[in-house]
Amino acid sequence: MPAAGGAVEVKPRVRAFLRDLLDWGVLSFGEFVLKSGRHAPYFFDFGAVASGPALLRLGQHFAAAVTEFDAMPHVVFGPAYKGIHLATSVAIGLADLGLEVNLAFNRKEVKPHGEGGWLIGGELSGRRVLIVDDVVSDGTAKREAAGLVRSAGGILSGVLVALDREEPAPQGRLSASRALSSQLGVDVRGVASLGDLIEHLRVEQTHPEELAGLLEYRRGLLRVQAELG
Repeated sequence: MPAAGGAVEVKPRVRAFLRDLLDWGVLSFGEFVLKSGRHAPYFFDFGAVASGPALLRLGQHFAAAVTEFDAMPHVVFGPAYKGIHLATSVAIGLADLGLEVNLAFNRKEVKPHGEGGWLIGGELSGRRVLIVDDVVSDGTAKREAAGLVRSAGGILSGVLVALDREEPAPQGRLSASRALSSQLGVDVRGVASLGDLIEHLRVEQTHPEELAGLLEYRRGLLRVQAELG
């Protein structure tokens, strides 16, 4: 529901999530080059979540978002490498809610000895699998992960990332996350979005210069989407 004045109303759980990301140093402001080649005034580094209590808290934030999907997954899948500790924390966060969900992730290189293969963790075949990762930028990494899940017989049930960057898709007027949802045939969601972050900073009034940069950045994204359309 829109808040007064046309602003986006941010859920309390999302505000708590964004506060934690700022406290943990996950969110940095500056000049960054994304995988897509686009320059951005902010960056998320979930490698900064390195303590046990913070990882538990991160998993609880994700778990709250997982419960809003139509169907509970049997497995959370974290693409190597950043998705691995996210998926681990999500499985623990769900356990904290009394929900038993398995964990799986992939190797970057197939192991030719021992147990072999590329998959580590729970069985995927015939089971609902939710991909969890840090962000959606252009969607390439998520499409690759979806291909891995489906090649192992998993039933892809959704994609959940920490932040939907609201980047435009390479073609058309859709955002990358909406285009990815259309391509994969599943919900693609963020625990939070760029819009949530902007509104959170607007209300908190703690980062005025950074907020101005994010607003200009989002205007640029909208211009790109309009040109692509």
